[in-house]
Amino acid sequence: MTEAASPGIVIAGAGIGGLAAALALHARGLRVTLLEKAPEIRSMGVGINIQPAAIAELTTLGLGERLAATGIATREHRYIDHKGTTLWSEPRGIAAGHDHPQYSIHRGELQMMLLDAVRSRLGADAIRTATRVRGFDQDDNEVRVHISSPSSGDSVLRADVLIAGDGVDSAIRAQLHPDGPPLRRTPVRMWRGLTELPEFIDGRTMIIASDDRANRMVGYPCSWPHAERGEVLFNWVCLAADPDWQGEAQLSPGKLEDLLPHFADWDFGWLDVRATLESSPQLLHHVMVDRDPLTSWGEGRVTLLGDAAHPMYPIGANGGTQAILDGIALAAELADAGDEVPTALQRYESVRLPATSAIVEANRRMDRSERTLAEGVVGDVADELETIASDYRDVVESRSITRS
Repeated sequence: MTEAASPGIVIAGAGIGGLAAALALHARGLRVTLLEKAPEIRSMGVGINIQPAAIAELTTLGLGERLAATGIATREHRYIDHKGTTLWSEPRGIAAGHDHPQYSIHRGELQMMLLDAVRSRLGADAIRTATRVRGFDQDDNEVRVHISSPSSGDSVLRADVLIAGDGVDSAIRAQLHPDGPPLRRTPVRMWRGLTELPEFIDGRTMIIASDDRANRMVGYPCSWPHAERGEVLFNWVCLAADPDWQGEAQLSPGKLEDLLPHFADWDFGWLDVRATLESSPQLLHHVMVDRDPLTSWGEGRVTLLGDAAHPMYPIGANGGTQAILDGIALAAELADAGDEVPTALQRYESVRLPATSAIVEANRRMDRSERTLAEGVVGDVADELETIASDYRDVVESRSITRS
């Protein structure tokens, strides 16, 4: 087994969180190498929302113009019923008084934007694809990252720091926390798609729709290039409780015959829901999962980031945002680390672990509250929706702060 000299900081995973962390670390003068198990990083997935706190950080990293040229600056969240009647609405981003927008953007486009910036600033060799992290061992002076690739087989990469940004199935997390909480599966199935439409409200509004069976649909425009052509790329997510379904929880191709019965009587009048769902060229399916928060993330020179640290429900649109904020906070602490890397990682954890744990719990509460409200258990819908949204904002915005 061969050993290579230290590349400084190693990040496992070149997703949104890992790439953002690499840019933030590089901006503070630190050497970074990313290891990505996929043989090629391609634009994949559907839409994602990035909240103003993370947009502020990405703008500081020089990506503001590209974000504006790629995503949609969301103006409003509009809560509606399954017939399209507005129940309540709230302003978002700039309209809500933030200094930066909330962007709805294609996940793959955001990842490619970050990837291009990393390759441009750090060099093309800063990212090693087709390289899987198998595990690690460490001492007071370094961490040895055990990797494998088709071209070079098994080898060891010596580094100063190892950051696990390799998702919910992280091998690093599994080694650090072999008895840690498993993925927590819910009965909620989710289907995702992208549909091109001629128009959608004002082109900047997100809808959150529900019926009295607690079926839900979230949808929003997510492409500024489409808007410039007078079109809409509409990202949609449908959620339905199906306690009897026992299939795999992971992301996989979905089937319309499974999805459509839950939304058979939905029609907004101004949007044909069935036709919108049927017109997506790709249908993705998974079960909503998260994990109970850990009491600690890392050890010594190794730590966690993003979904490897805190997988959360996709309720409240905060997963990508919190991964970006992890990377910003991590860079701030490591820039001041000197020879005290473990102490810097402990500082990072002391800031980000309680913040993200609170958001994991807030997402669970928001999910329960929305489903309860949809089933008609509580009274005034507008007042209840305002309370749900306000309580969630109080938790998230007070914890979406990084050290500058």
